Amino acid sequence: MFKTYYDPKDLKKFGNISEWNEELGAKFFDYYAKVFEEGALSAREKSLIALAVAHTIQCPYCIDAYTGDGLQRGITKEEMMEALHVAGAIRGGASLVHGVQMMNKVNKLDG
Repeated sequence: MFKTYYDPKDLKKFGNISEWNEELGAKFFDYYAKVFEEGALSAREKSLIALAVAHTIQCPYCIDAYTGDGLQRGITKEEMMEALHVAGAIRGGASLVHGVQMMNKVNKLDG
């Protein structure tokens, strides 16, 4: 069986990060819980945003977590895929817009 660097079972160990620094771990998890509370955005909307961001930063643990969370919140596979394409477009655009720096440098060196 092929073994990957990321073990899906490790996601369940996320809470253990507090073991070596309880104060900072507690502060992080308090913040994390507060962020995902209902507010101007619904928990469903926040879950969809989290899924898109998870793909953008390429975190397999977050992708697993927010795919499951999204399904529980009624997010459809079509909505998930559309959010992924939005994330991909932003990420691609962010890469391409930095091409302006390259073009500026080439123009400066050529001129």
